Amino acid sequence: MGEGRGDSLMVGRLVFCLLLLQQLEMGYAAIYTVGDELGWTFNVSSWPIGKNFHAGDILAFNYTPSAHNVVVVDKVGYNWCLINPIEATVHHSGKDQIKLVEGMNYLICSLPGHCQMGMKLAITAT
Repeated sequence: MGEGRGDSLMVGRLVFCLLLLQQLEMGYAAIYTVGDELGWTFNVSSWPIGKNFHAGDILAFNYTPSAHNVVVVDKVGYNWCLINPIEATVHHSGKDQIKLVEGMNYLICSLPGHCQMGMKLAITAT
């Protein structure tokens, strides 16, 4: 067997192992229903207390689409209940799933007054 073929086989095995590890990592992501049985509604900011979130976990937002939405924002957007209309993606299906990134994740409802009345979450994912 020539060296070129052995190298190709080794690279192929390495790629396979990396893909397998990626699949295993994704397989362990947890899905959390925001607000539990109440869903995404007012006064959910304390819902994350006592939960351990990890990067890749999924937040499932269940709500009436005509009543609410979900927007991923930065810390300023969270603190001041503001969205950047150019950069923000407004989720409004009523069955949104948002993957957590490592570090702080900030989410709000951007309908007038909703964030100010407690429809916002700050979640740390490790």
